Amino acid sequence: MRDQEPAVGAAERRLSTKETAELLGVKPETVYAYVSRGQLSSRRDPSGRGSSFDAKEVEALARRNRRDGGSGADFGGELSVRTRITLIDTDRYYFRGVDATELAARHTYEEIAEWLWTGRLRPGVTFTAPEASVAVARRAVDALPEHAGPTDRLRVAAIAAAAADPLRFDLSEDAVLGTARVLIPTLVAALPPVRSAHRDQGPLAHRLWGRLTGHPADDASLRVLDTALGLLVDHDLAASTLAVRVAASARAHAYAAVSAGLGVLEGPLHGAAGGLAHRLVLEVLDRGAAGPVIADELREGRRIPGLGHRLYPGEDPRARALFGLLEDIPRAAPALAAARDIVATTARHAPLHANVDLALAVFTASSGMPSSASETIFAVARTAGWIAHALEEYGERPLRMRPSGRYVGPRPPRPLPE
Repeated sequence: MRDQEPAVGAAERRLSTKETAELLGVKPETVYAYVSRGQLSSRRDPSGRGSSFDAKEVEALARRNRRDGGSGADFGGELSVRTRITLIDTDRYYFRGVDATELAARHTYEEIAEWLWTGRLRPGVTFTAPEASVAVARRAVDALPEHAGPTDRLRVAAIAAAAADPLRFDLSEDAVLGTARVLIPTLVAALPPVRSAHRDQGPLAHRLWGRLTGHPADDASLRVLDTALGLLVDHDLAASTLAVRVAASARAHAYAAVSAGLGVLEGPLHGAAGGLAHRLVLEVLDRGAAGPVIADELREGRRIPGLGHRLYPGEDPRARALFGLLEDIPRAAPALAAARDIVATTARHAPLHANVDLALAVFTASSGMPSSASETIFAVARTAGWIAHALEEYGERPLRMRPSGRYVGPRPPRPLPE
């Protein structure tokens, strides 16, 4: 089928599909993907020989693509999304242009969350949840079977809190911020306490501690937990964050967007890495050396958890910050030594640095926490980052996170199956 020749009228100049594709630098199929995503409008030629496009609209889209770097226009490479939240660059990362490790060293998790959401610091801010919201979430979580994991509980708590909030569909910035400041403490309060004397007031890290371990809290350990939450609050477009942005692009409310992130986080290649590293540290402590443990892992064809990161060719800055704090906790010394033994042993054949999962494993293993504790810490921390990305996505064109599929199946038409 030939593309229609451009139609020229007194009011507008029209382009054929071929001309539009050439101007945008994409394939003709992608032109129609732009139409399906609402980025272009088309007009069917009365003769039925093709579609035409408004030249001014096409030129505006071309300018937009050039301004945005032309990234992912036809989704032939990795999808690229504009964001003002996190930059990862040469073994360092930044929240709204500020070094993230320095922020975490000087500010609480709640203060960092406010910085991500608004670009403003609110010294001393704490998040509290209404008792009604907490009660609904707790009842839902308490109904789960005993073997339910932490992400199961958090996801159910988020859904229950959403059902109890009649204003959840208000996507204005103030409303979403109000939801965030209530949802995060609700998630923590809905988790079953390990200690009877757990805290339900004060900084979020203090409230979370009693839901992770029966050990009494001390200032040094609470500082590690609060710093870990601050360091993990966001990390650019991880898989769970991308899921949140897709949900927000479809204008799902904040609770639903967070639920989407939690669903992806539960995957073994994302949120479960810290638990694997935790068990590795315990096994090294039990056997007295990393050598035989690493040998067994490699013999079974398993990747050594807690080592390397695709975004950091050198040292993971989050791990460096946490290891520095853990050195001030005497009971963490054996687990720290085990982690260093793991890194040194593995370095004989692969020059990999410790990542944040190994640092979290040292913390959880030395604090009497279960192997799933790092998953809980990660999920609670990242909820604030997910809200930041949802807020950013609500300001973009709806449904823009809609790549076009590349069909590789049998070409139609085919006969109906017998």
